[in-house]
Amino acid sequence: MLIPDLILLAWVLALAGWRLVAPGWRPRLRMAAAGLGVALAAGQWALCGFTWQDLPAYLLLALSALPPVRTGAVPGWIGRLGLAGLAAACIGVWILPAVPTLPPPDGRYAVATQVYRWTDAARGEPHTADPNDRRSVIAQAWYPTTRLERPRGGARIPYIDGIGQMPGQVSVMPGFLLARYGQIDTHAQAAAPLAAGDRPWPVVIFSPGYGAARAVYTGLATRLASRGFVVLVLDHPFESGVTQLPDGRVVGTREPAPGSPGRRRYMPDQQAVRTADIRFVIDQLARPDALSPPLRGRIETSKVAVIGHSFGGAAAAMALSEDPRVVAAANIDGTPYGDLPDRRLTRPFLLLQSDQAETHHGELFINGNGRLLAQMTAPGFHYEIRRANHYSFTDAPFFFAPPGRWLLAQVMGGGRGPAATQQATADILAAFLSGPLTGVPADLTATAARYPGVTGGPVKPGLKSTAASKD
Repeated sequence: MLIPDLILLAWVLALAGWRLVAPGWRPRLRMAAAGLGVALAAGQWALCGFTWQDLPAYLLLALSALPPVRTGAVPGWIGRLGLAGLAAACIGVWILPAVPTLPPPDGRYAVATQVYRWTDAARGEPHTADPNDRRSVIAQAWYPTTRLERPRGGARIPYIDGIGQMPGQVSVMPGFLLARYGQIDTHAQAAAPLAAGDRPWPVVIFSPGYGAARAVYTGLATRLASRGFVVLVLDHPFESGVTQLPDGRVVGTREPAPGSPGRRRYMPDQQAVRTADIRFVIDQLARPDALSPPLRGRIETSKVAVIGHSFGGAAAAMALSEDPRVVAAANIDGTPYGDLPDRRLTRPFLLLQSDQAETHHGELFINGNGRLLAQMTAPGFHYEIRRANHYSFTDAPFFFAPPGRWLLAQVMGGGRGPAATQQATADILAAFLSGPLTGVPADLTATAARYPGVTGGPVKPGLKSTAASKD
């Protein structure tokens, strides 16, 4: 929640309390305070814009200025009850703030960002009927910088695509709830210089969960970038919740209806589409004209790592199985589809999962990842993070204020919290990736052991992963 929102909320709640507890005390002063509240509301609207969360505060402000009303035998408690209800609505709306707050990255580097919107002229768009449509892929680069400068009034990259043109539904959230998400502070500077280094910077490609916009992995991506990696988080158009295409159009999700036979075929097919998107991005990194100056000529393009969450984790494993330029892959809580579980991975692979007792991974997840790890001819690792649920790796819990997060954790699990989960995840990923990408191996076992409740370790080839198969 931004400071103007907090000031307005505190002011209208104080006015409502005055009106409820001492309605007859200094009414003129209360009217003057209500007038100042109107000025605060106007300033808040001008600075932050309007969103539905403001409505209870505006109504409460108006009603707080009214004198006590008694009509005949109608008692004043009816009006007080309505006023108290609006005050409760204001507090309740705060549980889902108009502008969520993300924690800053915690690595040694500050973080910068820029967005690339590329079109693959060699592939058609499988989600549209027009044969002339070409497949696009959006990649947001998060990378280390040595300083963080935010010029006042300067341009910055919004947290999420589609501000002002949001689809009616973005993943599981109504689009109007995201109206002010462009104001979220990502703790990153737009297009700042890449930090100095004596070698090209290692590159990690990140594929999001099914239907999720790349934005909801900002917390994890910035943490990993602050540890010394260039992280490109992808949007897969027409499957991501919201995507701005290179021609400026904003599109949402198009897919078969959930549960239909077409959707069951769609998942393996879309896994292949995502893998082709990842390979196209690797191609782009090798083209000098595809990157802008902060990254051009400064990153390692001959070898990359691919990681992903949920469906993106499956795509990361598939990219590892198909493209020799992918030197390592990490699957965070993802279920492999199609023939992927029967493929033999010949380069390092990490399975990082949330708490089985909270997420309740299905048989496809357990058996598919178990087969992948058992057939590996390269180092394989499997860790489980206790008290983390499937969404703890994303920014989604931060969309709720702390009381709302606590309530969600009581219902859905994830009591470890998104900040602690993402910190452990970023450190484990950094330790796992350092050897394949930089040639300087880190002690992955010791890194994982620093975090209470993180269990697992290396998986011996030919043996089923015990952590995945315990249920």
